[in-house]
Amino acid sequence: MSNSQMDQKTVNVIKGLIMDATRKANSGHPGGAMSSADFAYVLYRDYLRYTPETPDWFNRDRFVLAAGHESMLLYSLLHLAGYISLEDVKKFRQLDSITPGHPEHDVTPGVEATSGPLGQGFCTGVGMATAEAFLGSKTGSEITDHHTYVLASDGDFQEPVAMGAATLAGVWKLGKLVVYYDSNNVQLAGPVCNCDCTNVKQVFEGICWHVIEINGHDHEAIRKAIEEAKAETDKPTLIIGKTIMANGAATREGDHGTHGAPLPPEEIAATKKKFGLPENEDFYVPEDVVEHFRARFPELKAEAESWQKKLDEVLAGDKDIAEFWAHVSKPRTEIELDLPEFESGKSIATRKAWGACLDAVYEKLPTLIGGSADLDPSNQTLNFRKAVGDFAINGYSARNMAFGVREFPMSVILNGMALHGGVLPFGATFLTFSDYCRNGMRMSALQKLPVLYIYTHDSFYVGEDGPTHQPIEHVSALRLIPNLLVLRPADARETAACLDIAMHQTDRPSSLMLTRQGLPVLDHEAYPQVEEGVKRGGYVLKDCEGTPEMIVIATGSEVSLAMDAAAMLSDKKIRIVSMPSVELFEEQDKAYKDSVLPPAVTNRVAAEAGRPELWYRYVGLEGTVLGIDHFGASAPAGQLAERYGFTADNLAEVMKKRF
Repeated sequence: MSNSQMDQKTVNVIKGLIMDATRKANSGHPGGAMSSADFAYVLYRDYLRYTPETPDWFNRDRFVLAAGHESMLLYSLLHLAGYISLEDVKKFRQLDSITPGHPEHDVTPGVEATSGPLGQGFCTGVGMATAEAFLGSKTGSEITDHHTYVLASDGDFQEPVAMGAATLAGVWKLGKLVVYYDSNNVQLAGPVCNCDCTNVKQVFEGICWHVIEINGHDHEAIRKAIEEAKAETDKPTLIIGKTIMANGAATREGDHGTHGAPLPPEEIAATKKKFGLPENEDFYVPEDVVEHFRARFPELKAEAESWQKKLDEVLAGDKDIAEFWAHVSKPRTEIELDLPEFESGKSIATRKAWGACLDAVYEKLPTLIGGSADLDPSNQTLNFRKAVGDFAINGYSARNMAFGVREFPMSVILNGMALHGGVLPFGATFLTFSDYCRNGMRMSALQKLPVLYIYTHDSFYVGEDGPTHQPIEHVSALRLIPNLLVLRPADARETAACLDIAMHQTDRPSSLMLTRQGLPVLDHEAYPQVEEGVKRGGYVLKDCEGTPEMIVIATGSEVSLAMDAAAMLSDKKIRIVSMPSVELFEEQDKAYKDSVLPPAVTNRVAAEAGRPELWYRYVGLEGTVLGIDHFGASAPAGQLAERYGFTADNLAEVMKKRF
């Protein structure tokens, strides 16, 4: 190795911060952070394009720490870069600090993505590179031309979600994606060979990646690899850095025990002595190291300023790019949707209503990009695909993403696209497969990302495909994710209204639950309040004269069922409440909620083709819920409706028994 004296001193100072912060917190992962330190240092000091003065500079390179447990490595770099203070570093993993155990993008300046469970950071990087490729094709390289770098560990590659995204990155030829694999052959429970025999180089070459193997502690080898990766424009690059866990530790190098536990004080002191650092001084950061690390800052600042000038010139001289850029930079709250109207009384599946809405808006939303997990006709994205083409396959300006049967990678790639910014990402599949997406959706919600999830075939009405494909618990389960907006519309009109709501979200994801079966479109004249009512999450759809004797709450396909059942009890005073979104309803003030569900009216029934438990919140323990707490069966939908009691006759009987 030929690491320069100042390079090595800086790396040693970074390792000292890693050891001190994890020791002070009595918690953390020093080993992997120390083995990755050489690559991360070289990348940040010599190659990564960023500006601490303007951390959201659009054309900056993105860096994702997929190995989020190595967070102290990133915080050390961010301190040297001037993003965070030494006091912030000292508060590592403490309450209300900006240096949490795993990096969070909306907590710490300079952090591009929240490092969730292993594997997801890799997918996030793929999503960022995807957004860059798309936007670059539309704006030109003078405006959009940057790289996405990912630092991943053994655990990332063991999570299948990463391999799904890696395959897509290979198919899409994301040449500006560079992943560094810190291959230290150690994980928390022991040597990697105890659980994995994958030849990562062969696997990635087999899925169309450019692969480089280096000594991950040799700075010149690292520089050469990064330059080679940047020169490769037709394939994503994987740099496999062969490293040593807890590299440089006095007696604990290669010890798997250093992966998830701080080093003992005596080991830290001995290691600092070996590094030439003050043995008894914690959080040591000398000024010459800071100056050395920031040597490129004037150049980086000038580059950002030059980019802004070039952007202004391009926007002034190119009408098409200027028009597109207006969409890139437009706040979601200002999006204008020209949604279709639907004929009253006509039977339309809400999935088809979504398809009609998509067909109506995609031309006026040029940054809308997404697709289906190999279910285009079923998810009603087929027309979109035919009109806009498949991303990468038909050029990088194409907007349909053929994710294949990869629901989990799809959800996290969408997160990466949202984090990159400038695009409106969406993904679609069957509701029962939301289980595959669930952790990606959770990360959407945690990161406050306005990703749109489209879930069709939302109940046992899937029919003949059987119980494996019939959602039962899924709607209720998704409602349990904090900061996720769940929308289950009753008809085509509510579907359009729900889509409008979802597209205007700024800090949370939305999921639309849509039917396979046709549902009657609510009459425009009889029910003019639908669109405004949906915005409130729950509203009075059909009322009675005077005080109701009963309130029936329904959602999705069960709203029309409730309407039919109530019509059979015409001698009773029944109020029908449509509740497409529990979350939106709960955000209303008490006065509004009480106006819809008067506390004095305790005779209540709820109906939803899914788990019943949630609805007792609204009907009370003495109320009645028509739901399903068992798996379905393979049979025509109509026969299942009869078997499970989801008929107007049965619901009317259920209601009648409460009078």
